[in-house]
Amino acid sequence: AAEWVYSGRVFDAQEALAGGLVRSVHEPARLLDDARGLARALSERSAPVATAVARWMLWHMLDAQGPAAAHAFESEALFSLAGGPDSTEGVASFLDKRPARFPLRVSTDLPRFLAERRDADLGRTR
Repeated sequence: AAEWVYSGRVFDAQEALAGGLVRSVHEPARLLDDARGLARALSERSAPVATAVARWMLWHMLDAQGPAAAHAFESEALFSLAGGPDSTEGVASFLDKRPARFPLRVSTDLPRFLAERRDADLGRTR
């Protein structure tokens, strides 16, 4: 990765694949269908709010003040989601051997602590 960054050289998709920079390479005619298939595979069994929290942590914990800060955020996330409607539905669907129907939505049901951080990142106040 450092060589690619430092050199500024242009490289092809096969080199990116061989180096682990990308997970797959697709023919242009198949790209959109393959991207939709990947999106479906990543999302069809995942709770949207839990996924949004995990995504936020992946991107924003990179600059955390240390492991303790990241751990505190993760603990807050787990506490806010455990025992909630999505958690209950996930367990019930597993026990019933059926696809989960997670009720929480990112647009309306983000945990308050994350919604406040998101709004601060966007320069909004509550």
